Amino acid sequence: MKRKLISEAHIESNELRFVESAFRKNQLSLFGQNLNAFENDLKHYLKESLHVACLSSGTAAIHLALVQLGISLNDEVICQTFTFSATANPIIYQGATPVFVDSETETWNMCPVHLETAIKDRIAKGKIPKAIIVVHLYGMPAKVDELLAVANKYNIPVVEDAAEALGSTYKGRKCGTFGDYSILSFNGNKIITTSGGGAMVCNTEEKKKNTIFLATQARDQAPHYEHSQIGYNYRMSNICAGIGRGQMEVLDKHIALRRSMNAFYIEIFKDIEGVTVFTESNQDVFSNHWLSCILIGENAPFSKDEFYNKMLEANIKTRPLWKPMHLQPIFSNAPYYGDNVSETLFENGLCLPSGSNLLQEDRDRIFKVIESLK
Repeated sequence: MKRKLISEAHIESNELRFVESAFRKNQLSLFGQNLNAFENDLKHYLKESLHVACLSSGTAAIHLALVQLGISLNDEVICQTFTFSATANPIIYQGATPVFVDSETETWNMCPVHLETAIKDRIAKGKIPKAIIVVHLYGMPAKVDELLAVANKYNIPVVEDAAEALGSTYKGRKCGTFGDYSILSFNGNKIITTSGGGAMVCNTEEKKKNTIFLATQARDQAPHYEHSQIGYNYRMSNICAGIGRGQMEVLDKHIALRRSMNAFYIEIFKDIEGVTVFTESNQDVFSNHWLSCILIGENAPFSKDEFYNKMLEANIKTRPLWKPMHLQPIFSNAPYYGDNVSETLFENGLCLPSGSNLLQEDRDRIFKVIESLK
């Protein structure tokens, strides 16, 4: 049986016409019609007075956000601990120190209470954090109002990591529109893909222009190659942007299919004691359910390892939730504030196959395995 992955790229035929157009026009590099159009498509989708710069990855976007916020050697940046390492790594790129903050149990994202505790303690220690990186994990919007209230109280800028949350909303407003800088990802496993890629969402045209300047090796205006700042090779190619244009045409469809997978799991597990499907806790949030996840309690009829291994026997991939950053060897000396919610989630949780290209026969295979575990 073909292996079922957690989240595969879902490409259809409409991407080809934009890629072929780029070939015909010989617009294969870091400029062209696709780049401009993809940025405009994203801008209109987000429905805010914002400006979008397409980049080589979401990680690049986080890095350039920190660069533009002036983060440098020995600064401190508060970061959600329950996330993928790409959220935290750019802090190290700048020679700064990450300060990790635990999650709350409703959204699995940064806890506003622990955030304020961390800020107060860092200030007491003589270190005012220079930025806060908030994540919308697995597509679930964070407690935006509460987090921004804390950030504004201490006048600390927010970098919003919406890599997993394109199409998710908080109180009707799209994720990726709340930060001083916000970032998106189009990696191969995301809601839509450009094969690899990301975007910076800026609240001014000037910030967008500066992002593109930095992403194209910071070349000054001159007839020769003149550089007065350090630049990066972070701009998205026009070919990748062409794929993105085609993917934008099916974005809402892909979101609906992922949400349908989440509903499928809710139905399957509704009568299985001790298993909880991660879903919205209130009507303020709408998740794209990039990944559907479960928590397996001690009173469940099977353990996390039993479930994982049984699915593996059927050639169905599952994966533990993100291992918190403060538990990673590379970040073992970084400050951490919390009460181990993220550790408990990591210990008890699994990500399930969630792709928008899963078929009914795939659901039947998954259902059969779960039935055998009851």
